[in-house]
Amino acid sequence: MAARAVWTGVIKIAELVCPVKLYTAATTSERISLHMVNAKSGNRLKRIYVDDKTEKPVEKDDQVKGYETHDGSYVILEPEEISAAVPDSDKVLEVDHFITCSQIETTYFDKPYYLLPANDVGEEAFVLIREALRQKKAAAIAYTVLFRRLRPVLIRAHRKGLIATTLNFDYEVRSSKQAFKDIPKLKIADEMLELAQHILKTKAGEFDPGKFEDRYEDALAELVKAKIEGRKIIPFKRPETTKPNDLLEALRLSAGSKDDKPAAKSRGKKVGTKKTEEVAPKRAPPRRKAS
Repeated sequence: MAARAVWTGVIKIAELVCPVKLYTAATTSERISLHMVNAKSGNRLKRIYVDDKTEKPVEKDDQVKGYETHDGSYVILEPEEISAAVPDSDKVLEVDHFITCSQIETTYFDKPYYLLPANDVGEEAFVLIREALRQKKAAAIAYTVLFRRLRPVLIRAHRKGLIATTLNFDYEVRSSKQAFKDIPKLKIADEMLELAQHILKTKAGEFDPGKFEDRYEDALAELVKAKIEGRKIIPFKRPETTKPNDLLEALRLSAGSKDDKPAAKSRGKKVGTKKTEEVAPKRAPPRRKAS
């Protein structure tokens, strides 16, 4: 593994102990970085902390963390007090229990990491854990201290190694029931469902991250290039929302010609046939994959 390990320790399952190393699985290093700049001088800006009452700059040595007890009043927490309160990392991924992969709720996923054997001595135990999880289609729930916080971690078999995904705590995840409560119950016509299912079938594919396009980064790169070259950028035009009365016709157009779309009986009131012309956006060249 070319990258540097961010954590070194052991996986502990009952009396089985396996030395492992943790590597970041995702990185933002390839993203375009923008800086705050003075529009008049063109010079880069720097951040300065100021006292919100006196409006005077505060030296770095006088900057501490605090918890607001009530409006404008804070309990000051010194760095050594915070360090003493945070549990020390025991460098152990202590497996608490196992779950089937079908039970995994992805809204609790935080960050993914690659888990590899730390040395030759632990390779056999590592492969044993990996294959046991793979054959049982199971994942392990473990706990450890990562970056000064006690974190729950989901461990799954992935190709020749393991994926360790830090998990959000229950209080950090918003309720889906609360989020979706205002969505109304609607009866969808059979023909529209049949057309929608046909579109899903004709556009069936496989999960291929290599084909993902970061359109924001591509657009930002093009904007920077155009500014340097003195060219004008044409603003992106957002497609219009399909109106309820045009929904069936949009599905028919999306399904293709009469020969391609499934036979469906016309049910209910006839819908208007408003057509909209769509122009496919140009595809940007693929971005270099992070190492």
